[in-house]
Amino acid sequence: MSIGSPDLASPAFKANPYPFYARLRAEAPAHRMRLSFWLPTVWVVSRYGDVLAVLKDDRFSNDITSRLPWTPRATRALTHNMLNRDPPDHTRLRTLVNKAFTPRVVEKLRGRVQEVCDERLDAAGARGRMDLVADYALPVPLTIIADLLGVPAQDRRQFAAWSKRVAAATSGALLDLLRGQPSLFRSVRYLRKLVALRRAEPGEDLVTALIRAEEKGDTLSEDELIGMIALLLLAGYETTINLIATGTLALVQHPEERARLLREPALAESAVEELLRYTSPADFAAIRIAREDALVAGTVIPRGAIVLASLTSANRDERQFRAPDTLDIAREPNRHLAFGIGAHFCVGAPLARLEGEVALATLFRRFPDLRLEVAPEALRWRRGLLFRGLEELPVALGG
Repeated sequence: MSIGSPDLASPAFKANPYPFYARLRAEAPAHRMRLSFWLPTVWVVSRYGDVLAVLKDDRFSNDITSRLPWTPRATRALTHNMLNRDPPDHTRLRTLVNKAFTPRVVEKLRGRVQEVCDERLDAAGARGRMDLVADYALPVPLTIIADLLGVPAQDRRQFAAWSKRVAAATSGALLDLLRGQPSLFRSVRYLRKLVALRRAEPGEDLVTALIRAEEKGDTLSEDELIGMIALLLLAGYETTINLIATGTLALVQHPEERARLLREPALAESAVEELLRYTSPADFAAIRIAREDALVAGTVIPRGAIVLASLTSANRDERQFRAPDTLDIAREPNRHLAFGIGAHFCVGAPLARLEGEVALATLFRRFPDLRLEVAPEALRWRRGLLFRGLEELPVALGG
């Protein structure tokens, strides 16, 4: 019986991708399938060991710009970021932002993250219910990354709408791509204005720091500057939204683990690692292109092929994890791949971990009786290829 080619970006698939990935791991660990008009044929790699190998193998390039659909000149700057670059360009670009996201620097943000969480939960507590995505999971990381970048407070909400449309455009479907174009145009126009503002009025923020690096001469081009800011805005909170929202859902659906977290608050860090593994907020690593014929899981992936390394599947691989479909907030060891690995390991991982830890621990400490207001099967999942997240999560906070 053929495994087939389900729509990997569809909400229906995102709701429960695990049976399909389990079958891939068992029967076709390097599986060729059709996706969409600009990703007509891809190879999905699903086993932990093979995903690990692909992400660390120089034979697989991150420079996918030549394979993207035609990009209007006005939005082309968005592709000039470190996610779509190989060394030495990737190394040069990443060096500029590494210092902003070290664990030591990020830990200094803990107080600000706690403050934002408390503000959002104070407002929700007065109502007794909330959409956990719109009212908590989104504004917490968005506020922090916007603080870091120096985005004015009045401009921040529009980025949520832009990001949602851009993430949906990664589905590969022509209609989603066309729908995303106005958001792409508006975001680039805004970012150019933000750069002009920070050139005229420098601040103690990351955009100013990147501008100063660019002004040194040959470190950063104008388009690279725009691309880096856009990537940091998108990557700086998109994955964390999903971690907080789907992590909440997982803990609500596993009351014994939620109770354990409340009894043992020292497990907060471990719980976040397990929720990263269990929910995989990023479904796939960044797209790779095979530079040459490469043998993966006994299958030759031909030169020029598009490769999708499934982080969701790798994180549920029974060859790597004991009882992988069980949520265990004290799991040890837990070498998940939720942030990728190797040269392109997520630069924002320390920040996402901190935000997830503070947001989830605070939420359940303040509202231990939190419950869903709809049946789990009625929840709507977001459309998009690379991420896995909820459209909304209506919850009652309890008394």
